[in-house]
Amino acid sequence: MKRWLSHCAIGLYLSALSAGLISQTMNFGSASHPIMYFFVWDMFCGWSSHEIRYHVIGEGESGAYYQLAPGPWQTFMPYGDLDRMHYDVLGNSHRKMAMNALAHTEHEPIRRVIMIEEVWPKKYNMSESSWARRYDEPKDPLSYYWQRAEMTAEGNVISAVPEYLTYLQTSSVADNPRLVNDLHRGRDHFVLSPVQRMASTGRQED
Repeated sequence: MKRWLSHCAIGLYLSALSAGLISQTMNFGSASHPIMYFFVWDMFCGWSSHEIRYHVIGEGESGAYYQLAPGPWQTFMPYGDLDRMHYDVLGNSHRKMAMNALAHTEHEPIRRVIMIEEVWPKKYNMSESSWARRYDEPKDPLSYYWQRAEMTAEGNVISAVPEYLTYLQTSSVADNPRLVNDLHRGRDHFVLSPVQRMASTGRQED
């Protein structure tokens, strides 16, 4: 009986593994159901080695700065002790949060609204004891502050740049002489998928 159960467990595991690999390789059904998350190959491909926090700040006419997100009320923390604004890596909701705080609070006239991205390596999240066992140098956390966007008091975007990690990645490619030479030797081309063609023409592909 034990041998039969062990054979059954091994068979189920190999079947699930094979189904996930085939689904990922053939690009078929990999997003058909949430449970497929546990079988496809790219489960944790989006994890980063850096921690990111967002600060939405308003600058008043007096030169004082105000925290606009989260607002001066109870915060919503869906997954532990982190406010929901820190999960929005694209910054789609930060403007709305700032405008909501300005609309429901008393304050001096606001000159501009700034969205700041704070970035630091995740290794600094270790406890002091874990750090001491792993590294010889003392723990000296360092954060990088990156201005993602600047807006008027009405929410009109004045300037916006990509996130800091994207900037670093782009800079590393631009600083590579071999890649720059390949870029100059290449020929410009455009790749359009059937979905993009259908959206641009307004009709279905045959």
